Amino acid sequence: MNLSEANLEQGFFPALAAPGRATDIPEADDVYGWLVGSWELDVRHYRVDVAPQHIKGESHFAWVLEGRAVQDVWIMPPRSQRSPRLDTGNDMYGTTLRIWDATLRAWRVTYLNPATGQRDELIGRRVGHDIIQIGAHANGTPIRWNFTDIASDAFRWTGVALEPDGVTWRLEAEFIAQRMR
Repeated sequence: MNLSEANLEQGFFPALAAPGRATDIPEADDVYGWLVGSWELDVRHYRVDVAPQHIKGESHFAWVLEGRAVQDVWIMPPRSQRSPRLDTGNDMYGTTLRIWDATLRAWRVTYLNPATGQRDELIGRRVGHDIIQIGAHANGTPIRWNFTDIASDAFRWTGVALEPDGVTWRLEAEFIAQRMR
């Protein structure tokens, strides 16, 4: 093991990872903890209807930062299908950091995808049985990201953006997720 590998295994990863939710986050406000684990993604829509292409992806969620945040990695196509020459339009290897904000009693959500330069900021809350995240793309375009059809082993995730007309919401992405066994 070289020094870089040792730093990751003995320093960085243990310092980042947390075994669960911090005790100062009320259980009722634990909006994202159920996501912890790994998921297979069926990509239905990614800027356009891609369902006929049967694009797959994967996502992995974990508690981090002493249990005050849930971080994920969204990957499309999955690691087993990635190559150096990916179509940039369907290249996703990004991370979301969801940090509990006790003052707001909500989650501050930041998504970054270095493969495409995408950066988004949202506020996430539970609304009924769904999780609704409202914010904006880096260019100021209003967005809503929704977790719906939530079950212990499945969910549907959609992302919509407001068109310039200020009325019409356009579907940008839709993923159907199944928990990996």
